[in-house]
Amino acid sequence: MVSKQELQVQQKREVDKREEATDPSRAFLPTTDIFETDAALNVVMEMPGVGKGDIEVAVEDSLLRVYGRINSAPYEDLQPIYTEYNVGHYARSFRLSNKIDQGAIRAEIKDGVLSLTLPKAEEAKPRTISVA
Repeated sequence: MVSKQELQVQQKREVDKREEATDPSRAFLPTTDIFETDAALNVVMEMPGVGKGDIEVAVEDSLLRVYGRINSAPYEDLQPIYTEYNVGHYARSFRLSNKIDQGAIRAEIKDGVLSLTLPKAEEAKPRTISVA
């Protein structure tokens, strides 16, 4: 017998401010999944409302930073009666190991979902060793 499982509403988590910002708006952690294959790590982030021109992905000193901006203009004159969804920018960062080929990272965003491919460095990829 199949049991019914109710979906739980996941609250957006606000980014812990470790740096001072010049933009007074809020930033949230995008919901993220990471999958590993033999060749790469695949990172998938949900960033609804973020388009291709509104996202910044950068690597500096082995730190991968992702920042997605939301255009808040459509929400400025609204007076919410009830809300379940907070509006704000998205920010996330990951410390990369030396097993990632940082120069070959690729990013693609489609329908508010950012997909990052972090290829493994050649020495980190699994291989078979022949026995002589």
